[in-house]
Amino acid sequence: MAGLARIAREAGYRVGGCDKAFYPPMSGQLEQMGIACETGFGLPAKSWDRYIIGNALTRGNELVEAILDRRLPFASGPQWLYEAVLCRRQTLCVAGTHGKTTTSAMLAWILEFAGVKPGFLIGGVPGNFGVSSRLGRSSLFVIEGDEYDTAFFDKRSKFLHYRPQILVLNNLEFDHADIFPGIEAVKVQFHHLMRTMPGRGLVVMRAGDAALRDVIDRGCWCDLQTFGFEHEAADWQLRPSAGGFEVLRAGTALGVCRWDVPGEHNALNALAAVAAASRAGVDAATALEALRSFRGVARRLQVSSRHGGVTVYDDFAHHPTEIKASIAALRSASNGGRLIAVVEPRSNTMKLGRHNAQLAAALDAADEVFFYEPPDLQWSPDEVVAGAGPPFSCHKDIAAMSRAIAAAAKPRDKILVMSNGDFGNICRRIGELLRQRGPK
Repeated sequence: MAGLARIAREAGYRVGGCDKAFYPPMSGQLEQMGIACETGFGLPAKSWDRYIIGNALTRGNELVEAILDRRLPFASGPQWLYEAVLCRRQTLCVAGTHGKTTTSAMLAWILEFAGVKPGFLIGGVPGNFGVSSRLGRSSLFVIEGDEYDTAFFDKRSKFLHYRPQILVLNNLEFDHADIFPGIEAVKVQFHHLMRTMPGRGLVVMRAGDAALRDVIDRGCWCDLQTFGFEHEAADWQLRPSAGGFEVLRAGTALGVCRWDVPGEHNALNALAAVAAASRAGVDAATALEALRSFRGVARRLQVSSRHGGVTVYDDFAHHPTEIKASIAALRSASNGGRLIAVVEPRSNTMKLGRHNAQLAAALDAADEVFFYEPPDLQWSPDEVVAGAGPPFSCHKDIAAMSRAIAAAAKPRDKILVMSNGDFGNICRRIGELLRQRGPK
């Protein structure tokens, strides 16, 4: 919602907003844009032409009820964005269960590097831009296509409002158990997204993903290109190489990217971005040159601190597939130290235990696991995560957990903190404890 507010302000609208609280980095961005923010949900004293309602608000909210009772004009964020911006742009949308934020950031940076100056709305802060959204100065707009529902009055997936011309489908697994009963319901939303694609559009899809193939088989009315590793039958192929990766199209090598972004999953994200950018007019050589200077996204394997030879990483992983990929990425960049995994099961799907069958195996490659048990967790970590191979401990107090992690850390260790929330500022806590400890 803060990203939408920024775009509206750049477009010349008078913008204000409210929430239960405001936190950095978005609070600072809103202040810099001159966007007035009010804490709480009372009806504002000023009158507004339209109220844009985020999907966190429900019936019973004070402001929602006032808007409905007074018949004030309102819309969802995705609806407003399409009507005010996207309907006049060529939209490049990145959808899928994993990798949306990183791939969107890569795609926006490739276009920026090529001199296009795209608009974008991304669910994170790309290092190359320092902001999560902007209106842009070209006909192109990059958007992260979230399958979560739109608003309390619109239970369709948000991405159905975007009507892209170029669509990246990274992968498809079950998630969001609070709104989807199972994988079939998620596939239905992706199929509806396919139905919005124009005949002259392009879908760039991960090769070998059975769930995505099922979606495509239900109907695809535009061009389809696949991407994957060299050994896979794909239109765009990835060949790992020392310090980076090589891109091939129909078996022809197009160039090599040397970069310091870890993980095969990130190389695949990059390949998808290269393919999408190609349809937008950026050749592969330019795209690969752009990726060499890609600076990542906040909270995606982001270094939080380094003290006493110990590096703390802050990561957004909150699904077993993401947890496994983040651990593997740091393993690939190992300096010989141990990898300590720190996990908060914060998403609704994790709290409900819908990923329990895959969770222990996702943690197997760590050297030690520290697991936080929040008060509202509906299952026992001792019964589920203890099945993982590495030593495991469960904690109910974040402060005590931070002390235990810092005490266990040794020089050259990597501490990988994974959560889709602030996790009680545990990265900062661990970093401060390591700083106070000094060399070990």
